[in-house]
Amino acid sequence: MSANRPRGPFREGDRVQLTGPKGRMHTITLRADGELHTHHGVLKHTQLIGQPDGSVVTNSGGHDYLALRPLLRDFAMSMPRGAAIVYPKDSAQIVMQADIFPGAVVVEAGVGSGALSLALLRAIGHEGRLTSFERREDFAEVARANVETFFGETPDTWSVVVGDLGEELPAQFEDGTVDRVVLDMLAPWECMDVVADALAPGGVVICYVATATQLSRVAEYIRGTGLFTDPDASETMVRGWHVEGLAVRPDHRMVAHTGFLLTARRLAPGAVPPEVKRRASKSSYGDEDVELWTPGAVGDREITDKNLRKRVREAQKAANGARTAAASREGDSASE
Repeated sequence: MSANRPRGPFREGDRVQLTGPKGRMHTITLRADGELHTHHGVLKHTQLIGQPDGSVVTNSGGHDYLALRPLLRDFAMSMPRGAAIVYPKDSAQIVMQADIFPGAVVVEAGVGSGALSLALLRAIGHEGRLTSFERREDFAEVARANVETFFGETPDTWSVVVGDLGEELPAQFEDGTVDRVVLDMLAPWECMDVVADALAPGGVVICYVATATQLSRVAEYIRGTGLFTDPDASETMVRGWHVEGLAVRPDHRMVAHTGFLLTARRLAPGAVPPEVKRRASKSSYGDEDVELWTPGAVGDREITDKNLRKRVREAQKAANGARTAAASREGDSASE
């Protein structure tokens, strides 16, 4: 897997993040004939090609733009999306709470637009293996293009399986051979039995769910299997701060609830954990309860087929640019 944020001057095909007047950001893929048009003027891509990372260039209207290669968090927030992404704050927690380590064998479902896949690929390093399961081919197509755009190639440590995790996981992995499983799906309890089979003793399963009802149902299902430790649930909220001289205060806006994380570890075969005493509660929910809390019921909108086709084209265009930049870097290395 090649470096995903290379040093050196900008090349054709590189993704570049431009910060202009009033902090407005634009993310572009450099082309020899490319131009960025805004109401402030025109900035030709050739003004950037050959310049070092962190340069400042001026457009036709006399406005300055700071040019930087995007960080992973920047890329994830600006890349084309087929499905909603896992936000960087949650990706960071998943990597830490699931203890994703270099060389780990990791299963992810579903792949969405590939934002979490990027974080997982970074964490497993050159010796690990990430297998991402996605039911929809069009979402998988966007994710593949986004990952290739960021890394400049498709990592040989990553594979995408189009299909249902519950049906495909046993065919891809023998029992007890997976270190970590990351589930980002509507009903993770439906595949928890095959996940338990695939995980090695001590392995971690982490679920990312949007609603409290989903969180409760998957927690109770995990407890009911008797195959895992008692699940641990959390959510992450990030509040920025304005710091300028003595004007130090929290920002008026913050990234609050995006989803819940629930983690549990696979017990050894036949192990019975110490009983945890808790107050009696309603511990089961029916399908009708879950239906009230689906993304559509709480206001989330599905992406249209027309919009999704546009996102696929955007992602593939960016991936083509990344391949051009990677080929340019290889040519420069060969000539040195």
